Amino acid sequence: MLLGARIYIKPFALGDAEALLELQKKNRCFFERFSMGRPDDFYSIEGQRKRIKEYEQSQKNDSDYQFGIFTKKKHALIGTINLFQVLRGSLQSAFIGYFLDQEHNGKGYTTEAAKLIVQYAFEELKLHRIEAGVMPHNIGSISVLEKAGFHKEGLAIKNVKINGKWEDHQVLAIINPHDE
Repeated sequence: MLLGARIYIKPFALGDAEALLELQKKNRCFFERFSMGRPDDFYSIEGQRKRIKEYEQSQKNDSDYQFGIFTKKKHALIGTINLFQVLRGSLQSAFIGYFLDQEHNGKGYTTEAAKLIVQYAFEELKLHRIEAGVMPHNIGSISVLEKAGFHKEGLAIKNVKINGKWEDHQVLAIINPHDE
């Protein structure tokens, strides 16, 4: 568990499946605007349990790290944040992704979670670089990353297929300051 001022992030456990399902169902339309297609079982308790088991295995394999974003006051799950496509060897890098309950947007929770996961990535996982890709019209997400220390690197043209359409993505990154 990584503690922030108002939130904490922790790896998902099977006991989080119901809360994760509720978060996904409540925000389905909102989240799907920014994500790739979901499998048929995604919006079921069995599907969420299956994913949590996959998350645990991916963490053991050092390939992906999935965390829930929880409020400190109520211990309520309000979002997800992850490091994915972890590459070792000469790259030592990963991508960051996140979703926050729409009603909690704009309150600084995702920025706080991003800072926590970056700290974890650099200090615990010893990564050199974390990269993000954000649709250019998603100003809120770009702001989150910039507040967390990421810098803009350029625009990747039609590089991610979202809802059947190839979308441009603003590329942002942060480098481990201890590696410079």
